Amino acid sequence: MAGKNGGNGRLVADRRYAAKRPAPKPAPKTRPPKKPRRPRRARGSNVFTRLIFGLIGLIWTMSWRVGIVAALGLGGITYYYYSQLPPYDDLIDARVRGSVTLLDRDGKVFAWRGETFGGSIDGDTVSPYLKNAVIATEDKRFYRHFGVSPRGIASAIKINMSEGRGPFEGNGGSTITQQLAKLLCLGVTYDPTQWKSEADYEADCRSGGIKRKLKEIPYAMALEAKYGKEGVLSLYLNRAYLGAGARGFEAAAQRYFGKSANDVSPSEAAMLAGLLKAPSKYAPTANMERAQDRAALVLGLMQDQGYLTDSEYKDALASPAKLSKAAAQKAGGFFADWVMETGPAFLTNDTTEDVIIETTFDQRIQAAAEAALKQVFETKLKEGSKAEAAIVVMSADGAVRAMVGGREVQGPGAFNRATQALRQTGSTFKPFVYAAALDLGYTANSIVDDSPICIYTAGSGDWCPKNYDQGFRGAMTLTDALAGSINTATVRVSQMAGLDAVKAVAQGFGFASKLAEGPAVVLGVSESTLIEMTGAYAGILNGGSAVKPYGLIELRFKGESEPFLGQEGGIRERVISENAARQLIYMMNQGVERGTGRRARLDGWPAAGKTGTTQSARDAWFIGFTADYVVGVWMGYDDNTPLKGTTGGGLPAEIWHEVMVRVNEGLEPAPLPMIRPEELPPPAYVNADGVPTAPSYPGQVFDATGGQAAQPQPERRQTLGDILINILTGGN
Repeated sequence: MAGKNGGNGRLVADRRYAAKRPAPKPAPKTRPPKKPRRPRRARGSNVFTRLIFGLIGLIWTMSWRVGIVAALGLGGITYYYYSQLPPYDDLIDARVRGSVTLLDRDGKVFAWRGETFGGSIDGDTVSPYLKNAVIATEDKRFYRHFGVSPRGIASAIKINMSEGRGPFEGNGGSTITQQLAKLLCLGVTYDPTQWKSEADYEADCRSGGIKRKLKEIPYAMALEAKYGKEGVLSLYLNRAYLGAGARGFEAAAQRYFGKSANDVSPSEAAMLAGLLKAPSKYAPTANMERAQDRAALVLGLMQDQGYLTDSEYKDALASPAKLSKAAAQKAGGFFADWVMETGPAFLTNDTTEDVIIETTFDQRIQAAAEAALKQVFETKLKEGSKAEAAIVVMSADGAVRAMVGGREVQGPGAFNRATQALRQTGSTFKPFVYAAALDLGYTANSIVDDSPICIYTAGSGDWCPKNYDQGFRGAMTLTDALAGSINTATVRVSQMAGLDAVKAVAQGFGFASKLAEGPAVVLGVSESTLIEMTGAYAGILNGGSAVKPYGLIELRFKGESEPFLGQEGGIRERVISENAARQLIYMMNQGVERGTGRRARLDGWPAAGKTGTTQSARDAWFIGFTADYVVGVWMGYDDNTPLKGTTGGGLPAEIWHEVMVRVNEGLEPAPLPMIRPEELPPPAYVNADGVPTAPSYPGQVFDATGGQAAQPQPERRQTLGDILINILTGGN
């Protein structure tokens, strides 16, 4: 189509779409109105706040990280201990040593030595009263902790610090599991090369301090993981030490009450549980009143924690626990120690096995001896006196029936004056002198001269013994000389028999201690023990044969019927003839009937014996016998202080009398095996002209203290002793 101007114009297409317009620019963003500014704080306060919060954050960050590390460490140590713990059965018996159970002559238990283990008990079968008493006393949260009680430790620290001690000194807040860890010594076994003794080892195991606690905690946790609550409790019941050598509650129940731990009553259970605090202090054998007071406290705890009803609590308080008969008697402690010493150490004091020893011990006779000594000392000694005494009772064959080693009944290991005290024997040695003479052919009717005598000894000069009363009596029979304990006459008899013969007889009868040199030996200047001297007199009673005192009859291992060791003591070889022994018994009988031992005389019972008093009265003795028993008594001071107003014919003779009166109860009197003077040939006697003749002089009379009453002096005659001395000394 042509344009309006008649020319060809440019064709333009119609615009179908609107032309693209540039996008509109976004409107500028508007900022929200600013909030009004708060007033500025001081710049220093802001820094301090940031520092505090930063420090708290740092502590928190470090704490949880350290906590994780500590927990991992604790877990690792616990696992280590867990892997080292042995099987349960290996831990039941805690003892390093075995036990020795001693039976009397009737087969009854009278003493224990070593560490006694009564047998395994279980927390499920033991008396519930005992189980509850232990938990109430030692760890009332036992079933609610994992072996360690943080609450208990915190409480213990508070108590210790409030009482002025260190945080870990004194009360430790230990759970039963921790106490078991101590009993197990954290798995460390006893090594004799590392510790001087078992006591040092156990002291180290029980030591406290923070280092010990840090080891104890993972070990306790390992115990609970390994054995569980009931296993831990059972081990504790079996391993706890409860005094008197009793290891575990079964041994303690048998030791104190004569019954199993499965059968104890509430009052008995409370007394046993009370021992855990301090076994030696609260042992009923040491102080029954203190043990009962402690038990009453335990009963109160059991009631408070619901383990006893009100009626059970009142009944238990009204009927406190009592010791068994064997435990209450405390019999035979000195005797038991002596038997342990005389037996082989590897089967007694150092035994690792449980052994049973049958003995010669007689509990009735022991009670008689103790009662007699107590009666005399309470009525005859001044109040506060420190004088001591010892008694031995034995049969003629050397079987020891009773032994008192001192005035006070003491525990194992006490000094035994009957077996350990070496003391001068005084005139109790004189029977050996007369025994030697009788064995050589002299008789009880032979004559000896009581007159001044001096014997020269090389290096010492003349030795001139004196009599007790400083007097002399001239010619007398050997019987009168011994009955009156005449020193000068005894010295002459020793010269007649010879010192070598006298020493041989003394040693043959068991005088094992070293004999003094010189003629003074015949007056008892040598030292010996009471049991040694009593054994020697038993040899006289049995007819002249030596005896070895013994207490052990048979030793066997527990659970076995065949003995491992038998009796070693008893009658040995003959020392003097039976004829000489029987004459000597008569002579000693006269010492009791009319001589220095008259205070020992028994109504209706023939008895024989000899008094003895040493220089300055430092020792006083009386040893004698009836047909059934030989009894030796010694009295003196441990520090050798002289006795005042006491001789062998005084208090020792009275003690002997009181012992025999009690020992003879229920027995029938029996005659002594003796030969009387009328059964002997006339005495051999030589007058001044050398012509044998019979003596003519009144019988001697002696006072009860050992002195002699004044007597008319017979005409001086030469005796066989004078003749023999003249020959031996060349007339000097």
